Amino acid sequence: MVRRYGHFDAAEDAVQEALIAAAAQWPDGGVPDDPRAWLIKVASRRLTDLLRAEQARRRREDAAAAFRLPQEWLSPAADSAPRDADDTLILLFLCCHPVLSPDLRIALTLRSVGGLTTGEIARAFFVPEPTMGQRISRAKRRIRDSGVPFRPPAPDERAERVAAVLHVLYLIFTEGYASTAGPSLFRPDLSAEAIRLARIVHRLLPGDGEAAGLLALMLLTDARRPARTAPDGALVPLAEQDRGLWRAGDIAEGLELVAATLPHGPAGPYQVQAAIAALHDEAASAEETDWPQIAALYEVLLRMSDNPMAALNHAVAVAMARGPAAGLALLEELAPDRRISGHHRLHAVRAHLLEMSGDAAGARESYLAAAARTHSVPEQRYLNARAARLAP
Repeated sequence: MVRRYGHFDAAEDAVQEALIAAAAQWPDGGVPDDPRAWLIKVASRRLTDLLRAEQARRRREDAAAAFRLPQEWLSPAADSAPRDADDTLILLFLCCHPVLSPDLRIALTLRSVGGLTTGEIARAFFVPEPTMGQRISRAKRRIRDSGVPFRPPAPDERAERVAAVLHVLYLIFTEGYASTAGPSLFRPDLSAEAIRLARIVHRLLPGDGEAAGLLALMLLTDARRPARTAPDGALVPLAEQDRGLWRAGDIAEGLELVAATLPHGPAGPYQVQAAIAALHDEAASAEETDWPQIAALYEVLLRMSDNPMAALNHAVAVAMARGPAAGLALLEELAPDRRISGHHRLHAVRAHLLEMSGDAAGARESYLAAAARTHSVPEQRYLNARAARLAP
């Protein structure tokens, strides 16, 4: 609906009306032969009604600038788009609208396309939930007030829009692979959708190393998901996972993508992260992991962007390569950073390194602090169990 008619808020309302109509009519009248076409037809009629009503309201109010429906919104040419085009991908690009700042583009796309809650998006950006809610509302207002119709990116703005889309897919995948809240450790629907869309982006942009790197990162990471939980749903840390459960096909595909992209030109952040994931997946056991090389790659990543999670992971890699004292020293430098100072992972990493160094009391305190800060039930159980194991 957005691709055809270009009016974001009105398209949302019209689709909701169509879904309500389907819920009311289909149980008695039966499901149409083509449910998608039925929904689009009903939503199109409703959208036309909404736009006409808005037009009439503005005329009645004698507004200074009368509402005029852009001709291209109702042009028959709107139906001439390639039928094999993925509407979800088109919507991803359209949400990364030039009228929006990068943070608003990503927030709106996550909410409208990825289906994440405002709270989940807020945690991904390390901001309070009310702040993120205001950003999403502001994004919709700016689109509404701009008067610029939605359309795929022009050639001169494609690079920026592609970067925003890749960032969105990365965040959707991250929320799917490690849910920030709720009873489940992961949300396979989100990670699968992110991978599906990343495949489409890579197919459409075969020469883009970062698109390939992001897909490789997702595959190499998601390959471990079958081993991340015990039969009772309990979290299993990477060092204790049964690597025989990792999906070999996804690992092979991810390694092939890394090998095909890293040697050509300067690597971007997703390619570097994919190389780190590859080192984890290639290790036959936790003890055989090449931690010095992983630490070096995180240093490369930190030179590319000021990312607190990358800095936290770097501290872990340094601890594994040089000992817990070296990792704890890096944590002390990172602790004042407000973007991560209250995050449960900072406390969880500190607890793990204190436990490695023999400080059971300090580790227990940090495990409990981490458990109190996470909204994920499996993580809470895991962290509390680690703390209980260290009780005097």
